[in-house]
Amino acid sequence: MKKYALLVFAFITVLTSCSPDDGTDNNYLGTITLPIESVEMPESFVNGETYEILITYNRPSNCYQFYNFFYDINENERTVAVINTVYSGTDCIEETESVTVSLNFIVTSTETYLFKFFQGHDENGEEQYYLVEVPVLNERPVSEYAIND
Repeated sequence: MKKYALLVFAFITVLTSCSPDDGTDNNYLGTITLPIESVEMPESFVNGETYEILITYNRPSNCYQFYNFFYDINENERTVAVINTVYSGTDCIEETESVTVSLNFIVTSTETYLFKFFQGHDENGEEQYYLVEVPVLNERPVSEYAIND
């Protein structure tokens, strides 16, 4: 009997905890991967440093909320996609909004990185990616505005 009560409690908790904290009566529908529209990142990395990569995507309505990144590592290749949680509700406004999120990237290699940013599917259903190669330098490049002593 205790197991049954625990299962009922867990089920109710899951159902009631999936709504966003905006005071609306939305129902959780699941998650979806959305195409990345643009990326802002440095031209080079330095091993051991952390970099903020800005990723912009289009959110189809206010019922889509950023959830996380899909992030796959294969040697020095990184595949990145944006995942949104989708809710349904009467207050959904079907209006595309550009959203920018950041991904902190820690450089752990001295080899060039290849980033593959998911951009959706073509007419044949094939996945499309925006490819960016970023070399890793031994040290920070000296700025052209550096003051010489």
